[in-house]
Amino acid sequence: MASENILTVEDLVVAYGKKRIVHDINFSVKRGEILIIAGESGSGKSTILKAIGGLLGKGGAIIDGQIFFDDKEITNLPDGERRKISGDLIGMIFQNAGASFCPIRTIGAQIFEGVRVHRDWSFKEFRERAEDFMQKINLVPEVLEEYPFRLSGGMAQRAGILAATILEPKLLLADEPTSALDVVTQVGVVKELLKLRERQKISIVLVTHDLKIAKRMADKILIMKNGAAVEFGTREQIFNAPKEIYTQELIRAAHL
Repeated sequence: MASENILTVEDLVVAYGKKRIVHDINFSVKRGEILIIAGESGSGKSTILKAIGGLLGKGGAIIDGQIFFDDKEITNLPDGERRKISGDLIGMIFQNAGASFCPIRTIGAQIFEGVRVHRDWSFKEFRERAEDFMQKINLVPEVLEEYPFRLSGGMAQRAGILAATILEPKLLLADEPTSALDVVTQVGVVKELLKLRERQKISIVLVTHDLKIAKRMADKILIMKNGAAVEFGTREQIFNAPKEIYTQELIRAAHL
């Protein structure tokens, strides 16, 4: 029987070269739950997300701890094993989705290429599924024929949501998905992510420095500072009875 946690991080330590960026991080995310990782810039939030997604890149390494996804350890998977779950079981939305697409190929061609790695769909079947999903996130079908540079920030971010979720992953990782957007568009993206959770029962780990988004979306919140966990609790615990001075200062600064 599967455990109630879709994701468990135990004693995670991440370094770039000799410099440790993340120190002894522990948390868990239940199935269908939203965890917000919040804190100031440089606190290690995005590094945790990259470690979970296998995206640390050159110079980045997990040097201690374990990451479990759907009851399987994925801490240091070989590239072949990682590709089997990335994009299929674990989706990723980047901070600037438009920049994450190739500028000289259409949105539809790029998303279809990613889909074909995991599903034997014809382009017709992909198109039908994509258009059905696009209706739900307020994207017109014509976006599939567009190039990334022709999309507004909000449309590009929704295209990124489409790419990350068309295969209905169990876990969605989102790295500051609203930070480059105007306030109205931010609200729209937050609403779509919440609807997505309700429709697909997807679990979400979202990184942000905006506590207003955390208050709107989170079931649980992890507060980070200088690579360490300051406080971890439910949304109600963090906002109604924060224990740590740093958490209290963040909430005051956000005027919440």
